Amino acid sequence: MFWSLVKLNLLFCLSALPSAALLFIGIFSPYRELLFLLSLALAFPIGGACTACMFCITKMLRRDAGYLWYDFKRKLKENVKQAAAPGILGTAFIYAQVYIWQDFMSEGAGFAWMIASLVPLAIFGMVMPYIFLQIAYIQLKTLQILKNSLILSFGNTGKSFVGALAGSVIWLVFALFLPHSLPFSPLLLLFGFSVSWLLCLMCIWPIVDKQFAISETLRGQQKGVP
Repeated sequence: MFWSLVKLNLLFCLSALPSAALLFIGIFSPYRELLFLLSLALAFPIGGACTACMFCITKMLRRDAGYLWYDFKRKLKENVKQAAAPGILGTAFIYAQVYIWQDFMSEGAGFAWMIASLVPLAIFGMVMPYIFLQIAYIQLKTLQILKNSLILSFGNTGKSFVGALAGSVIWLVFALFLPHSLPFSPLLLLFGFSVSWLLCLMCIWPIVDKQFAISETLRGQQKGVP
């Protein structure tokens, strides 16, 4: 499974590279607002890539046989349009957090502000995985998917929060120990995203699976049951 996670991570990084590169340049540029907007214009495939990665990881959790590259490519192609808006909005939120933290760290942020800033990150981490999981498996309109995601997230607050925390622990540790953690950046490019999603999905996938009877439906399709 580990090498599959590495491959998925690299595929996602390739999808996000153009957008992330502009964000990185913007951090050190006086034109960061312009580069921020341009980076979002290049974030179109990120939502589809997130959806494809979560689909592949949940196949691993279900122990279903599959071909990683084929599954990733198929799900990316199928869902890239519907996942584009959630992906761009999610990317905008993360990028904005990067800039905000950059400003406050340079000015010396207080402990209270740092704790308060974690609240929107926690809500984001609780809700977004449900959105991409539904796009991957269920044919619904985007607004209905958003509604379902909010209901599932706050209807299962404990597991959703644990999933968000587990999925973000790698990144929190990396951020808290900056700049000393910078030498470990290549490890994030190898498995940072995919391992984070795996830890998150181990908590919330059973909720989505049970709610929409996904595994049961797939088993029925494999047996030829209508």
